[in-house]
Amino acid sequence: MPKISKKGVAMPASPIRKLVPYSDDAKKRGIKVYHLNIGQPDIATPQQAIAALQNTKIDVLAYSHSAGTVSCRKKVAEYYKRWNIDVTPEEIIITSGGSESILFALNTCLDDGDEIIIPEPFYANYNGFAVSAGITVKPIVSVIDNGFALPSMDEFEKLITPKTKAIMICNPNNPTGYLYSKEELYALAEIVKKHNLFLFADEVYREFAFDGAEVFSVMNLKEIEQNVILLDSVSKRYSACGARIGMFVTKNKEVYNTAMKFAQARLSPPSFGQIFTEAAIDTPQSYFDEVLEEYIARRNVVVEAINKMDGCFCPNPKGAFYAVARLPIKDSDHFCQWLLEKFDYNGETVMLAPTTGFYSTKGMGMDEVRISFCLNVEDMKASMKCLEEALKVYPGRK
Repeated sequence: MPKISKKGVAMPASPIRKLVPYSDDAKKRGIKVYHLNIGQPDIATPQQAIAALQNTKIDVLAYSHSAGTVSCRKKVAEYYKRWNIDVTPEEIIITSGGSESILFALNTCLDDGDEIIIPEPFYANYNGFAVSAGITVKPIVSVIDNGFALPSMDEFEKLITPKTKAIMICNPNNPTGYLYSKEELYALAEIVKKHNLFLFADEVYREFAFDGAEVFSVMNLKEIEQNVILLDSVSKRYSACGARIGMFVTKNKEVYNTAMKFAQARLSPPSFGQIFTEAAIDTPQSYFDEVLEEYIARRNVVVEAINKMDGCFCPNPKGAFYAVARLPIKDSDHFCQWLLEKFDYNGETVMLAPTTGFYSTKGMGMDEVRISFCLNVEDMKASMKCLEEALKVYPGRK
């Protein structure tokens, strides 16, 4: 029997999705499962964007330009200008989801065996993308006690080798909800400039910054404009994860032209997704105001509830719609599976993501879970009650 590839063996399972068979089994037993494991918003998708799809008359569903339609790229450039990000349609590649934009960046800028530094915990699929591109992730640990702030520049310096080609951040952060400040980003820019590195920034949660905080984009960092690649997506912004439209943005012409070769190889991004995106960009600010208010209410339920539980700690996230909580448990993978296999509270249980899968360093995150506050306030309250009762009887408590 032929053997699968070494890449296939090394490809990590998703900590977000690997427990799905256990949740399916729980549902078959009649248990209600609160899904806090995945960043799938329950917020209504803007209806004018849905209507644009429904009202589009197409005789031939043809390929678009490999960079995306001109009209879509123009509309995306308009969107960025609202955020004081000055880019042209010729500096934007429309991708098949934000995932493809990350793959384009890695394959364009790094060779097999090159290294990329990423503050951990980080979005779990960064590991998978790195494996598929033959790249080594060098994690730099951020800690829950200070809310997962960006590690010191001295710590970054310790990790830089001749093989280091890039640093990657997610801002606001998945899974921690941390929002990097302008000062932190400028400190990082000095490292990037000093060692002539690329800086990749995943800013898909730009709209979700809480308590009056502001998101500062890496596209506005001075003196490293040629080093920066912005990675983006419409999935979370418009509650449209199924649209599968992302953006790869750079002012570096060599990087852009090289990424275009990968874009041409996959032919074109989804046509329906681009029609949706153009219409979604005209979503009124009132939509986001309501969504932000809703997420803040959900966040407050999570943070307040967990910090009242014995032996638990949850920092207050300033962005995105995730929180990482430290629980009095020895093994978060076992705990999250146990919740689905062995526990229910009045016929209900909660599905969490073990944070072990968001670390590249082995042994990290054993007492942490990621919580996505993508359910309505009443469901969030019920899920926190399930968690509280589960911790009282969990046999692996420490």
